[in-house]
Amino acid sequence: MFGLKLILAAVLVVASARHVPQDHLPYEQGYLLWFDEDGQPMFEHEDLLPEPEVSYQPEHLARSRRQAQGSVTLNSDGGMGLGAKIPLAHNDKNVLSAIGSMDFNNKMQPASKGFGLALDNVNGHGLTVMKENIPGFGDRLSGAGKLNVFHNDNHNVAVTGSLTRNMPSIPNVPNFNTVGGGVDYMYKNKVGASLGMASTPFLDRKDYSAMGNLNLFRSPTTTVDFSGGLKKFETPFMNSGWKPNFVFSLGRSF
Repeated sequence: MFGLKLILAAVLVVASARHVPQDHLPYEQGYLLWFDEDGQPMFEHEDLLPEPEVSYQPEHLARSRRQAQGSVTLNSDGGMGLGAKIPLAHNDKNVLSAIGSMDFNNKMQPASKGFGLALDNVNGHGLTVMKENIPGFGDRLSGAGKLNVFHNDNHNVAVTGSLTRNMPSIPNVPNFNTVGGGVDYMYKNKVGASLGMASTPFLDRKDYSAMGNLNLFRSPTTTVDFSGGLKKFETPFMNSGWKPNFVFSLGRSF
């Protein structure tokens, strides 16, 4: 099943890349808080929607962010994710967009769906707010921020943070919070690394991720990326140990 999804994604890449000259178009990186098949909150790095070039030229950034964007991700657990970003309003410094997502498990059954708003700044900063529904669990309201702390023609460093309010529909289970943060680094918009950590006090659980990131293909409208690394979670009763994790992602601007 995963091989079929990978082939379909590759076909989309080839089709979208035909007759398009090569150019630089990096991607935005973020962190998603989600629940595994057992209903446990997880913290995993994903490649999200395409971002403008990190040359930080205001006119180029604003023009790129005014485009509608879409993404497809294929995860090592066999799951698949779809994302969309549609600009609503903008000025010379900021762009406000509507965002949506839908995730599927390894049996192609819906795992979550959500919608929200994203605010992107010309200097690489960003804020998102999203409301999601998770079948069999309940709802989740999350807010995430990204602060670009250093950038030039070769290097880009950003810190991220997130707060999630989990609202289970399960009887006798109260609402609870998950807090996360991380650091992202990219070299020449081609090779990078990410470290992330999340804490869920109600479950006395901590999640960790360490990922390497590689851009495989880039054009003015399309980007293909690979992230690979390790992740684990810890509770007083269980330690998963470090396990391999990888994600392929295709981003497309329209």
